[in-house]
Amino acid sequence: SRSAVLALAIEGFLSRLSSGVIGFALPLYALELGFGFAEISVLISLNLIIAIAMKPLVGPLIDRIGSRASSTIALGARSGLYLLFAFAAGPFALYAIQGARGLTKAVRDPALYTLLAAAGGKKRVARTFGWYQAAKGSAGSLGHAVAGFLLALSAGGFGLVFAAAAAIAFLPCVLVPLFVPVAHGPPPARRKPSSPAERTARGARKRVLLDLAPFMGFGFLVSASSRMIRRMMPLLLVEYAGLAASEAGVLYVFAAFIPLVAAPLFGWVYDRISPAMVLQARSALNAASSLLYIFSPTLAGFATGKLLDKSGASAFGPAWGALMTQASSADPSRRASRMAMMTAAEDAGTVGGPILAGMLWGAFGPVAMLSVRLGLSLASGVYTLFLVRWLARRGSGTEAPAVAGSETPARGQS
Repeated sequence: SRSAVLALAIEGFLSRLSSGVIGFALPLYALELGFGFAEISVLISLNLIIAIAMKPLVGPLIDRIGSRASSTIALGARSGLYLLFAFAAGPFALYAIQGARGLTKAVRDPALYTLLAAAGGKKRVARTFGWYQAAKGSAGSLGHAVAGFLLALSAGGFGLVFAAAAAIAFLPCVLVPLFVPVAHGPPPARRKPSSPAERTARGARKRVLLDLAPFMGFGFLVSASSRMIRRMMPLLLVEYAGLAASEAGVLYVFAAFIPLVAAPLFGWVYDRISPAMVLQARSALNAASSLLYIFSPTLAGFATGKLLDKSGASAFGPAWGALMTQASSADPSRRASRMAMMTAAEDAGTVGGPILAGMLWGAFGPVAMLSVRLGLSLASGVYTLFLVRWLARRGSGTEAPAVAGSETPARGQS
């Protein structure tokens, strides 16, 4: 329903806004507590690392409890963790809270994507993910700005910043249960351990992994190539392109508005015109931006490159959501489990890409790093071409399948 789609889009905006506040404040807070740069790097990556490890494990639990209930629990727990940052006074506490954030992310992501797949229905799934991407994509930079304003207002008082992030993150806990219906589907069947049926189930899980592997490869490769320079961008703007900090800030504000238009548009194109065109878009746009960064390291070159990168991200969101919906539709009772595995692959690319970028910059310089990004973008484009052809050979095309909605709700969903 439209109310559910709107509620989920608002959830995406508020979640990214609150995480943007934390993303800006947490490294500065850790630096104030005496962390070194290497320790800060581990700290800010820890939640993603934990999420990657935990998603395949918590997916079946989400299917059992229900996606709406699971997402509400995760959102509430995350809000509490943001508030706890204000009371963390040492490395152990910060690492523990950040690790717990990874667990809430492991639950929230597949649960929310399952709800989005159900809300989009058979013919509008990419557009639903497009509106979600538009809301989410515009909030990250705004979260950084809010954190900076609050730090200035409180003269460096991090408690106010963490309390604000917690308050923003709590709002979806009310929004999702009120306006988003349960994601319907039959409950997963229970099997007795060590029985022939259980052995058959283990074989079935291997087949599921093989079935999901092409989609997981797509998520990993596109995410790794596109996210390579995300954390390096401030350094690229100032150290490589020679821009002033004010010019770099203007680029971030400008980029925040692009998903508002591009993401819904790409979602509409996917649903109504050509899924293959949208699937190829991010790799092509990332390759073009890499060329601009290499050969035109100027304000105009980086402004155009940021436009292309943000447009590519806006294309990836709807396409990736539709692909995950398609891949998980074979067994609606275990949709969250499948979503968890695919989003874990995407997270792995998000972690691995920046690590590779840092190593390349340190060893060979920024041009070498951007050249490798260009090569990975082209490789992901070739991979996407084979994925589209593989889907066509399977006889399913790239159309998003129907989302189960007529069965009884899964046991425990509320």
